[in-house]
This record gives sequence, structure tokens and C-alpha cells, in this order.
Amino acid sequence: MLGSPPSRSQNDPESPSLGKKPGAWPPTVMEPLPANHGYNPSMLGSWARRTGYKSRETTGTFSTGEQQELPKPPAYRERVFGNAAGGATVGTNAPAALNGNGLRNSVAAASKEKNGIPAISETVPVTNVAAAGGNGVRKISEPIRIEPMKNFRDRESDVMSSQDPDDGGSIKQTHMKYEIRENPGLVPLILYGLQHYFSIIGSLILVPLVLVPLIGGSDNDTSRVVSTTLLVSGITTLIHLCFGSRLPLIQGPSFVYLAPALVIANSPEFSNVPGNRFKHTMKELQGAVIISSLFQIIAGYSGLMSFLLRVINPVIVSPTVAAVGLAFFTYGFTTVGSCVEIGIPQIIVVIIFALHLRKISIFGHRIFQIYAVPLGLATTWAYAFLLTETGAYNYKGCKMDMANPSAACQRHIHTMRSCRTDASHALRDAAWVRFPYPFQWGTPTFSLRTGAVMIAASIIASVDSVGSYHATSLLVASRAPTPGLVSRAIGLEGITSALAGLWGIGTGATTLTENVHTIAVTRMGSRHAVTFGAFVLIALSFIGKVGAFLASIPQVMVAALLCIMWAMLTAWGLSYLRYTETGSSRNVLIVGLSLFLSLSVPAYFQQYNAGSNSVQFFLAPYSVATHGPIQTKSGTVNFIFNSLLSMHMVIAFVVAFFLDNTVPGSKQERGIYVWSRPRSAKNEPAFQRDYGLPFGLWKFFAWVKWVGV
Repeated sequence: MLGSPPSRSQNDPESPSLGKKPGAWPPTVMEPLPANHGYNPSMLGSWARRTGYKSRETTGTFSTGEQQELPKPPAYRERVFGNAAGGATVGTNAPAALNGNGLRNSVAAASKEKNGIPAISETVPVTNVAAAGGNGVRKISEPIRIEPMKNFRDRESDVMSSQDPDDGGSIKQTHMKYEIRENPGLVPLILYGLQHYFSIIGSLILVPLVLVPLIGGSDNDTSRVVSTTLLVSGITTLIHLCFGSRLPLIQGPSFVYLAPALVIANSPEFSNVPGNRFKHTMKELQGAVIISSLFQIIAGYSGLMSFLLRVINPVIVSPTVAAVGLAFFTYGFTTVGSCVEIGIPQIIVVIIFALHLRKISIFGHRIFQIYAVPLGLATTWAYAFLLTETGAYNYKGCKMDMANPSAACQRHIHTMRSCRTDASHALRDAAWVRFPYPFQWGTPTFSLRTGAVMIAASIIASVDSVGSYHATSLLVASRAPTPGLVSRAIGLEGITSALAGLWGIGTGATTLTENVHTIAVTRMGSRHAVTFGAFVLIALSFIGKVGAFLASIPQVMVAALLCIMWAMLTAWGLSYLRYTETGSSRNVLIVGLSLFLSLSVPAYFQQYNAGSNSVQFFLAPYSVATHGPIQTKSGTVNFIFNSLLSMHMVIAFVVAFFLDNTVPGSKQERGIYVWSRPRSAKNEPAFQRDYGLPFGLWKFFAWVKWVGV
């Protein structure tokens, strides 16, 4: 029986779709195995594609003058033909059998169970296999050892599966322990729910730990904002799980909003405000976040986002997200350097846990890989506590709260505040019970220029969320969401950001990109676990000591953790390129130019007519509004454009968006996101159960386009 041509992936460099003609089929001359293959899977796979050899249970027969039959695994023969002739069982001790040419095959089958896949090897003499040599044909009679290709897949690795969204059926994501609708049971539900949030605790609390001190907040203000962040994150996550994308994604203070918040806080209007600078700045940030949320609400619930998805692709998402992480390089090690004996060990410990010990499994869980950040924080915090208690930072005649320190004490006081674990009084002063409430800082103030700057953050956050939705759906759901469903989720993110503005956490509340990595590592995709964790987060927000404990983390340790978090965010952004042809010169130039200009253009704005800037070095990139090159008669226009063009993520997005949508490229080359078609999704029950609104609400909104199903 003649073999049939194998199906070829679009990424196969020898695929006809990439311009190489397949030639006549079947080939008139069968190519022999390469002499130096050494059982290399890559070489064997390439040979199999060229010759049409199928390594699975079906066997092809090729015509090369005389027919020759490639061996079938013994387990296959026994299942199809029963026991061998004469009652002998095909296996390790099976007698010799005759092939189709009357030649006797010496079968030596060895079966070893590994990961449920038997590894079978057979040695057979194959004759009349042609080898190209001049104009003649050389016949090979020596035995050729043929082994089915082994499964080298690491099932514990971070995997991202993909499938055709319109293949007409629900495909089980076998690499996940629990998929989106599965309930793991009470005990696993509790464990996985806590694990999910504990593994990304850094993403939840580091933004307020950086922002509040920089806008003049006290230790008590920091603890209150941390508690409020826990509450808002829990509430918005529950809302998103029920009425948004319904994917197991946590909502929280995104790093995307940090740069615009620092730009607003360092403008002259707020950096030199008399009185309580923290509350004055926080009210302005609340108003700016509420204004920016209107963009997402309108774009989502009007259905506009479903059209914008046509021009948002991985080539745009990748450099934009990467630029968010690269933007804060001036803050990272600059702050770590204030106490290197604690900051550097913090970085090293997290790296060891996340990389060197990532393969260590305890009770089936990769503890060090999943909890690298919290375990690294706990280890270094204990080390810093020992240094503090042993008097390593005690200086005679110097105290941290001295009103008029001498010149000799000023340097020591800076070291004490950076290194000592008791520098913060938040835990001592906090109440046990605290109820965060809306407008706790006062009535928000609204301004066109600060609102316009924050709208840019909401646009970038929406682009970031699109990439997170697509990546997560490939992991946990039956298929990718529809454009309308993505539009619905973006609209709801506008509502969650508005809630964050009402409560006052300084930023909007959108999808945390780091959450996708957590799902891939833990292989926990159940939204029930995320729901349980959200309730726990809300309960913890009412315990004032919890927020105060988290707020007492030394600033140098916060900066060290952010070096890791921002590096991971940059790497995660670049990983979106896996959906594209990464070797394409078009994509390489677009991404490279976007990243380079995202660093170079803001540097020009930051250095333009800067003079002697009084702000700290790592805050200089966020004080451009006062001295930027754009100077018109309108102070509002100057503030908006100088601020926007000094932000790395804005430049990266604008450059990538323009080039990707103007430079010609195929869909495969650009890696265009493939979303499910609404018509086929409506007829699929699995899709309805994955994404449909709960309690049958989708039936009442079926006429609204943004519902998406």
C-alpha cells in the first residue's frame, strides 16, 4: 500500500506553503537514513518528512523496484492481527516472521513503559533501498535499526498549546491539571486558590509600595493603600470572572499605570503642594483613573474593540509590554545600591529559586519555581532581620527620627532607613480591623491634562489584556474567545478601573500579565480556585495588620524584587513573538526599532533643557512636563505631549502599531491572533459554558453585540 503525504505544519521550513514545491509523490527513489543520524530526533523527523515515512501505528510501503515493508510495532501487530501464526505471541521472544518479499526478519522488540508510551525497537534487514550515487543505484543489505521517535516532551514545563479555533469541537488541554470549568474539590480548591494569589503577591502589592512613598505618603498611608488594593483586587476579580472574559485572570494594579501616575505626581502642581501632598495627589490620580476608564467602557461596550482587534497583533503587543518593564530601569538597581548587602542577596536568592531550583518537585509541586518571589522575600527578610537585631546598623549617637542630625549622622541615617527592618512603623500603628471605603482620601478632582495622560495607560492596558486573553484561552479553554467577547471583557475592565479610582489605589485595576505565567507553571486553570482566592483577598483586606505587615517590607527589598518582576514582564512581552515568524526580517526590524526608539526618544525628552533638576535621579524621567521640547502657548498641550512622548510604552506602541499595519506581511508572518467565529461559537455548548454569562443572563442580552456569544 502506497504511503500518503504527511500533513505539514505551517512552520515547517520545507512546507509547500512557504514556496517549496513538494515534487512528485510518491518519490521514485526512497532516500536512505542518513549515515550520521545518531538517532537525533531532528534529523529523523526531517528524513521522515522528505520520504513520507510515518512513525506511528500505520506503515507506508514504498515502490523502489521491489516492495519493502517497514516494521510495525509488535503491540500493533498483536492488536490488529491477534497472536502470531502458530499460536506464538508477538513480543520479545516471538519467532522470526516472513516479510512481503519472503525474507526472514529478525525481530528484537524491547518495550519499556515511559509516560504511558511504549518505546519499541526492531532490527530488520532492509534491501533494495536506493542511495543516490552518480547515475547508478547502490543496494544496501546491512541491518538498519528503526525506532519510533520518542516523546521528549517535558510535561512539567511551561507549555502553551494552540489549536484551530474552528475545528468544530472541544479539545481537552491535557497539559492542565484542571481546566476552566473543572472543580478540583474542597481541599485542592483551597490549596490551589491560595497558591494562585500567593505566587503573584509581588504583582499585587509592589505598585502601592513604590507609589505611595514617592507621592509623600506615610507608613500608615502605605498600609491603608495596600489593604485597599487587596479589597479592590478581590472585588474586581470576582466581577471579571462572572461578567468579563470569565477566564481565570486576576485583576489588580497594573505596572502600566505606574509611569503615568509618577508623571502626574512629579509635575510642579503636585510635587510642591503645601499641606498633605499625599491626599492632594491621590485625589488627582483618582480622577485621572476614572476618566481613563471611560475609554475602555466606551471601546468595549460599543463593540469598537472587536474592530480594533483586527489591527492588534503579537508584533504590536510584544514590544509594548516589554517596554513597560524596561521603563523602570532607573529605579531598580539605583535603589538596591542604597543597601547592597541586602538588595543583592535578594536578587540572587530569587534567581536561584526561579531558575536553578525550578525542577525540584515537592509532593508533585515545583515549590521553588511557583513561589520564587515570596520564598525569596521571606528568606532575605529573615536575613535582614538578623542583621538588624545583631546591631549591624546601630550607630552611636545617631537615630532615624533625629530632627537635626549632624553631618556625620546623615549618611548613617540613610543607611538605617534603607536597611533596617524596623524602619517602618506601619505594623505598630495599624489597627486590627480596617474597612477600606470609597472616597476615603476625599472627593476626586478631574483635570483634562492628567486624564489624557492616564487614557494612554488605559489604551496600553487594553493591548496588554488582549494578549493575556489569547494566551490564557489557549491554556485553559475549549477555544479562543470571540472578538465580541474580548470587547465585553475590555468594557468590564473599564468598570473595574473606575472602581479602583473610587476606592483610591493610585492606579487602574486591569488584568495582571504575570497571571498567565502562573497558570502555565501551576497548570491550574480552574476559575473556581481563583474565585475562592478572591474571597480570601477580600477577607484579608479587612485585617489592618495584614496590610501593615506587607507595607513594612524595606524599600531596598521592594526594589530588588521589582528588578526581577520587571525583567519577567519584559521577557513575557517578548515571548508573544512565538505566535509570529520570529526569523522574519520584517518582524525583527519592527520589534527592534520599537524597543530602541522606546528608550531613545524618551531619553531625548528627559534630557532636553533639564538643567539642574532637583528631583531624585530615578524620578527624572517622570518630570519632563516642566522642561520638555514641546512648548506652545497652551500649558495643557505642553503637559500632555511632553508627558506622553517621554513614556517608553507609548513610543513602543505607536511605532509598532504604525509599522505593523503599514508594512506588508502575510497573516502567518505577522502571527495575527485567531479568534473564534461568533456563528460557530453560538452553536457549541462547550463554548457557552466556558464564556457565557452566568445564571442564564446571556439569554437576556443575546441581542447586544458586545456580549460576544
